[in-house]
Amino acid sequence: MITGKQRSYLRKLGQSLEPVVYIGKNDMTENVIKEMDILLSSRELIKVKLQEGSLLDAKDAANEAAEILNAEFVQAIGRRFVLYRPAKNKEDRKIILPR
Repeated sequence: MITGKQRSYLRKLGQSLEPVVYIGKNDMTENVIKEMDILLSSRELIKVKLQEGSLLDAKDAANEAAEILNAEFVQAIGRRFVLYRPAKNKEDRKIILPR
């Protein structure tokens, strides 16, 4: 679980990110989940965009993805959301969270 200060820091980092995963009319498929898992492993922080054809709500989709991927929901704005999952090895972590 991350603290409010850490979430705020991740929001700041997430503002400059471009979406790397797009969820379309097929909603959250197994392939979308796999892609998010791979990207979280390499980047730790990702932004996801829901396409116009998707019927999902951004916050609901973010919470569902976070639960499946064992990640942290950072924020949802409009049709975009940000997820965070630290690297398994402490040496591999790219994002150092404030205390």
